[in-house]
Amino acid sequence: MEGSVHDQDAANEVSGASSERLVAGILRAMTWMISRPILRAGVPVERQRRWLTRVGRITRAPRDVLYRDTTSGGVAGESAVASGTPRPRGKVLYLHGGGYCVGAPAASRVITGNLARRCVAEVFAADYRLAPEHPFPAAVDDAVAAYRGLLDKGVTPGATVIAGDSAGGGLAVATALRLRELGLPQPAALVLFSPWVDLGLVALGRRPRGEVVITKSWLRACANHYLAGNAADDPLASPVAADLRGLPPTLIQVGGDELLLTDARRLHTVLLAAGVAVDLQEFPRRWHVFQQNAGLLADADRALDAVAAFVESRVDAATVTPQDR
Repeated sequence: MEGSVHDQDAANEVSGASSERLVAGILRAMTWMISRPILRAGVPVERQRRWLTRVGRITRAPRDVLYRDTTSGGVAGESAVASGTPRPRGKVLYLHGGGYCVGAPAASRVITGNLARRCVAEVFAADYRLAPEHPFPAAVDDAVAAYRGLLDKGVTPGATVIAGDSAGGGLAVATALRLRELGLPQPAALVLFSPWVDLGLVALGRRPRGEVVITKSWLRACANHYLAGNAADDPLASPVAADLRGLPPTLIQVGGDELLLTDARRLHTVLLAAGVAVDLQEFPRRWHVFQQNAGLLADADRALDAVAAFVESRVDAATVTPQDR
């Protein structure tokens, strides 16, 4: 009987793995079909934005999360709070991806909603200004203003996390660097999904066969729009080139099949050398910002569970003041 139970468990495990591979294959193909025609060099930025807005409307955002338009530090954005949960234990400033040229808070609701629910936090997704209309350092200025806005409301740094994906991941690191320059307190932690931290594209190799979202030519076009003649190695544009000492504990997540895997590994190395507590989590056979598939892809759910555990270990739950309820 015991052998039969073990055999059944093994069969169930094989079946579960096979099902996950099938789901991952379908999601990878769908992501390729959505991204490939639009996220490429030569496509007008306005057309990319319109397309991503339409895609954002059909994403599977958590339904038990309340989203509302709000501001922080004069920066427009969107807050996400899970309904029917205790008072949020902390704040997350979220910076969306999109090469500094496209993207919006509403398009990141799968991630921001899951962060709100799993971390029992209020998430503020900043609608920071985009290039080419607003080149570097407009995005950094807006992210810093939004963070200062949270502090002005009485939220302490120990209850605050800055998170972001892709360009937003690089922007999160740049924001922490700018806070250090200004003598402002650092957040409790940084959470970075597939961060783009080198606008010079110095170490990017060939596009992996499994990368279904971004291309090197698209990144180069976005970098040119955002930099607008500024140096690519400016630390606030490419934080992998910066002195990162004094930055908060950092969690980096990246897929094994994505173009920015080298950026994530380089940032991990530089943070370690700077004495920053940092954890790099690589997910084999996963694509750029695969966490957007939470609720459908088991690896995305596992990744966000790991984020929740990391945030819980870093955020001081007692530091959110009554006035900010």
